[in-house]
Amino acid sequence: MPLFSVVRPLRRRLHGRRAADSLASVLAGPAPRRAAKIALMLLVAPVATSQEPPEPAMLRPPLLRPGDAIMLVAPAGNLDRERILRAEQRLADLGYRVKRRDDLFAREGYLAGDDRRRAAELMEAFLDPEVRAIFPGTGGYGAMRMLDLLDYDAIRAHPKVVIGFSDITALHAALNRRARLVTFHSPNPEWGLGSPDNLPGFSARYFWRAIAPVEGPSVGYAIEVPPEAPQPRAWGSGTARGRLVGGNLSLISALEGTPYAIDARDAILLIEDTREAPYRVDRMLCQLKLAGKLAGLRGAVLGQFTRNYDREEDQLTEDARFSVEGVLRQYFAEAGIPVLANYPVGHHAMNATLPLGGQVEIDADACRLRILAE
Repeated sequence: MPLFSVVRPLRRRLHGRRAADSLASVLAGPAPRRAAKIALMLLVAPVATSQEPPEPAMLRPPLLRPGDAIMLVAPAGNLDRERILRAEQRLADLGYRVKRRDDLFAREGYLAGDDRRRAAELMEAFLDPEVRAIFPGTGGYGAMRMLDLLDYDAIRAHPKVVIGFSDITALHAALNRRARLVTFHSPNPEWGLGSPDNLPGFSARYFWRAIAPVEGPSVGYAIEVPPEAPQPRAWGSGTARGRLVGGNLSLISALEGTPYAIDARDAILLIEDTREAPYRVDRMLCQLKLAGKLAGLRGAVLGQFTRNYDREEDQLTEDARFSVEGVLRQYFAEAGIPVLANYPVGHHAMNATLPLGGQVEIDADACRLRILAE
């Protein structure tokens, strides 16, 4: 056996006296003395590793203060002018200065203008020293198309509050992974502040508490779910703490295999969706499972899965085990982790604002979620 074929694996596995003893036993016999000395030198020499340096800590953006500037942007679908102008007026009535580009209402097919326009608008918002918060007007589709056009180093150097949900999940994931910036899964202006009835009390309370805490600190509180909101149900038991990752299930699964895929190791997973038939929810969850994203979770928050029966032919079966809830149970009910199901977050008027990339605690015994300090 060639000498170096023995020494190389020993260098990887052994060190100190144990290594010397093992080498001595391997070299006992007719091996030349000089070769033994060389082998010993190789054994105790430092071994280069390919371990990557640790990622920077997650960065929380400065919170909003009265009089701060908020920039409305359109990184995904084109915007409803009436609703956005209504949201703009309500923000102004609350004492904020609102900024937007002249081409905010651009349209190209189902997008709010082409990819470069939308990326340039978002970078302008991050680099504007007056802007402290960035409010994407709506979701729809399109945020994924411009992720490669953003400057994540510049974004980390100019952290801002970023809100939104649905298709904005793609932006959240990219900012969490590449800029290490905590963002906020929250109602979008077009369907929240810009809706005729404004944000419901529950949604408004936790939206402003998260980004402009006028009623108390932005961390260290539990979300209290009122009777009129969807009531969480616990699967499993106990408590779990960790980074919150995720958002819209369709976007999370679509980002797998890209540099923007969620890092679910030791995390609390948040998922929600709308207009997705059970078999499609099953397919997306199976993809996450096969990618290893469900194996290392500490816990999960399953939000609202709404309007799943728009097309009856999509249901495929009347077997309750293969309804949307049945599919979710297959993946999470016996996972051995605390799970909060039917949580008031997602495509529903009752949409709690949660910090993606931030620390949360879920208590399955009390059916409660807490926002923690870093």
